[in-house]
Amino acid sequence: MRNIEIYDTTLRDGAQMRDISFSVHDKLKILEILDDLGIAYVEGGWPGANPKDIDFFAEARKLKLENTKLTAFGSTRKAGTSVKDDPILAALLRAETEVICIVAKSSAWQIETTMRASLDENLEMLTESIEYLCGEGREVFVDAEHFFDGYHSNADYSRKFIETAAQAGASRVILCDTNGGSLPEDVYQITKELVSLRGEAEAIQYGIHAHNDSDLAVANSIRAVRAGAVQVQGTINGYGERCGNANLLSIIPNLELKYSEDKLICLPEGHLKELTKVARQVAEIANMNLNQSQPFVGERAFTHKGGLHASAIAKDKTSYEHIDPEKVGNFTRIVVSEQSGLSNIIDWFKNNGFDFEDDTAAKAAAAKVLEKLKDLEHQGYSYENAAASFELLVRQVLDENHEPFFETIESNVRVLNGQQTEATVRIKIGDKEYHSASLGNGPANALDVALRKSLRDFYPEIDNFQLQDFKVRIMDSHLGTAAVTKVQVTTGCQHTSDTWDTIGVDANIVKASWDAIVDSIVYGLAREKSKKESNAT
Repeated sequence: MRNIEIYDTTLRDGAQMRDISFSVHDKLKILEILDDLGIAYVEGGWPGANPKDIDFFAEARKLKLENTKLTAFGSTRKAGTSVKDDPILAALLRAETEVICIVAKSSAWQIETTMRASLDENLEMLTESIEYLCGEGREVFVDAEHFFDGYHSNADYSRKFIETAAQAGASRVILCDTNGGSLPEDVYQITKELVSLRGEAEAIQYGIHAHNDSDLAVANSIRAVRAGAVQVQGTINGYGERCGNANLLSIIPNLELKYSEDKLICLPEGHLKELTKVARQVAEIANMNLNQSQPFVGERAFTHKGGLHASAIAKDKTSYEHIDPEKVGNFTRIVVSEQSGLSNIIDWFKNNGFDFEDDTAAKAAAAKVLEKLKDLEHQGYSYENAAASFELLVRQVLDENHEPFFETIESNVRVLNGQQTEATVRIKIGDKEYHSASLGNGPANALDVALRKSLRDFYPEIDNFQLQDFKVRIMDSHLGTAAVTKVQVTTGCQHTSDTWDTIGVDANIVKASWDAIVDSIVYGLAREKSKKESNAT
């Protein structure tokens, strides 16, 4: 067996992708998802670079991570400053992470042309920064920026860079294909040479950090591991600037499943099957549509159309599937006669307290839920990161809602003088109707405030939870302003860290917002009711 360290940089490098902007809350949610998956290291960001990352590290310290070491990212000290006075190093230490990763240029050409510094000065900054951080009790990784390009032009200096990092106390040197232009055979040969020079017994070991500009980031990462690298850096779904970073969701299953003779271990036992779920969860939080054709985890990765392929799959799935999809949490889909999905819903029943007389009753209930789910997904709904809406859907389909907390009759929104927004809401509680109006900061806020105003006298516990986050995604952008819109709302308890997510989908963005908000409040009231009943017993 050989353990491969997985180092995720979705929260920093991935966040540099166009159209992605994580809030602090988003980053904390992703960190917890990656910890549950069993990722060894998660790079949280560059503390000191912006207030968001400062807040993130402060909040992250409150989490109890089981599998992940949170890592802070920064650079060596600036030229002309001492390590003790350097603001970058000071911010890295204030993040209070056990591991710090610093980036430094390992290409002689880059140092002399873009940094306009001397080669010796670059090594001095590297040495002093590593020694200072190690002296403060941190484990230090070094991202050797532009390593492969630099090695081709001046291999002696690139090797000297590694020796300097090792002597200063770094435990990992990460070989970076910064421009994403290296070929797999070059990555393998150079990495193999470096591993051979130092030997496996050396304290310092190598990692790989590949960009995807040549669509080779996954291949380059795998070849580096085959050459002796012990760490792979990458992102979920391959997010990253330009063409993206190496996609960990392709690297991990390839290493674990395709090199079985080497017994490469990337995740804790049994966690590989969580990959598909994680891909969807992170895509939802990033407010990005998951590539349906993405290998291993995409919806189409194991989908077969009617005809020859479907017939062959029915006889032997290996005829058109390179692995068992269940190993990565996916499943086979036959487009013309979809039969998959029941087992997932039955498992959900078991995990969420739904009891049935026997397996036949459970399968019948799952079939009803699946039929409704497929219809809603065709309209644009997706529940991978909206568990609260899914639970409400299940209870609605199975008639387990009992008496509703309230019924919605009408909601309206108008903009006053092009600035303020007014919402009016009409609901029914029992046999009586109630009407309320409120001003808000936009339609969603106005609707939320107006609805709460109508409910507060009957359900004062509604103040125990509040809307925390609000995301809008256009589902079919080719329709322009007529496109269907998905709205996702995150709601959280006032005195705990508990949160839940709900969604609404409609061509009318206000209607989609209203549906998501109503679900969030219904689910919150149900939670409060359950708490009261538990306390009473």
